[in-house]
Amino acid sequence: MKPILLEEIPILIKDYVRNIHSISFPRQGCTSDVGIIQSDKGRFALKRTKKPQFNVWLKKEIMVLRSLNKETSLPVPKVEKFVEADGQSWALFEYMEGETVRAALTKTENKKKREELLINFGKIVSDIHATPCPEVLRKEKTWLDGMLDDATYNLLNYEVDGSEELLEQIKGRLPSKMKQSLIHGDLTVDNVLVHNGVVTGIIDWSGGAFGDPRYDLSLAIRPKSNIFEWETDKVSFFEGYGSNILTKGDYDYFINLYEYF
Repeated sequence: MKPILLEEIPILIKDYVRNIHSISFPRQGCTSDVGIIQSDKGRFALKRTKKPQFNVWLKKEIMVLRSLNKETSLPVPKVEKFVEADGQSWALFEYMEGETVRAALTKTENKKKREELLINFGKIVSDIHATPCPEVLRKEKTWLDGMLDDATYNLLNYEVDGSEELLEQIKGRLPSKMKQSLIHGDLTVDNVLVHNGVVTGIIDWSGGAFGDPRYDLSLAIRPKSNIFEWETDKVSFFEGYGSNILTKGDYDYFINLYEYF
């Protein structure tokens, strides 16, 4: 992803934040450009997408966040502005203090503090799943049916990590039924922010839905370098979550499904 240039920012956003003093660029994924703006009006997070698929995701994230802002008390960023122009989408968000769980765990050497971080990560996931799902996120089609349809479409139209053979296996071996809940849909260690060990924000909500909580859990504990590579990390996480509803088969199923997104 490329840095956002000042002259590229839509005038509606520039007018809203007033005079921009600086833009910094945090670690980010491959679907959007992200900058932290310092302006006369304060600090904001700015996200830009350029490809049709990612533009759709950002527009959905705006819808999800507006419903969560209105109907829940979850620590999610307020949407300040959303602009679609010249094949690009721009979203201006409230700035949320903190660093990602991944960054915090990577530099935490104290065993007790590491356990507390993982427990708090588990607790916020539990809070998401316990929060009543806004009606606008509930669909007639079941979440898994929709995901399998989207996986098929993505396989045919975009570059994905999964294969046609794996998708057929996924479609033929559905997991056991589970009570649906509000889910984040991309609940990795990169999308939860912490400050001094306390969760301050949950970001990147384009996958927000009324869906299977095991999907969130699978993505949350997926091993990264020096994170969730040991059973002790998972024990601390599920202590915070309150229980472990995830079997090895469930985990494998949902991680395979994620290969198409």
